Amino acid sequence: MKKAATYPVSARGPADHEVRDQIVTAATEHFSRYGYEKTTVSDLAKAIGFSKAYIYKFFESKQAIGEMICANCLREIEADVKSALAQTDQPPEKVRRMFKVYIEASLRLFFKDRKLYEIAASAATERWQAVLAYEARVQALIHDVLNEGRQSGDFERKTPLDEAAMGIYLVIRPYLNPLLLQHSFDYTEVAPAQLAGLVLRSLSP
Repeated sequence: MKKAATYPVSARGPADHEVRDQIVTAATEHFSRYGYEKTTVSDLAKAIGFSKAYIYKFFESKQAIGEMICANCLREIEADVKSALAQTDQPPEKVRRMFKVYIEASLRLFFKDRKLYEIAASAATERWQAVLAYEARVQALIHDVLNEGRQSGDFERKTPLDEAAMGIYLVIRPYLNPLLLQHSFDYTEVAPAQLAGLVLRSLSP
């Protein structure tokens, strides 16, 4: 699991403290084995070999640990998407890759481990800070790609930029949210190309 670049506000202590990373790594393994909902901070303390009080020096709650794990997973998705977009200079192709990689990476990370999926589901249901920040970054990336396409002449300019970017985000959102994505398995193979095609036709100048 990759280390997150930033931490939830509910995290405590130095952001780069190695004990924090040790707790997150152990918690990820423990949640994977026993599930997020069934695990308490006391359970984690026993598994890690720390006192519960010591864990609370770094995280104010179990949710804060879950947020860290969630943030790490979401940044893995973002890294995959940014890597794919960096391989082309064509805005229309960036839109196609954005849909394809967001959906593929979300499927891989949200559902490769059903017990860790509980964290993603809780995060989406309760609108954790990590999720809100992720959604904002997705919208910003869409905004940037759309603006790039307008500057290159590939995309229309009549629709207000913010409105167009939000519309595209709402198209892809069901495939970013684990609660919605679990009901869309039958369409994940065809969705990237079909949705990207629909969006690109709407952006045609």
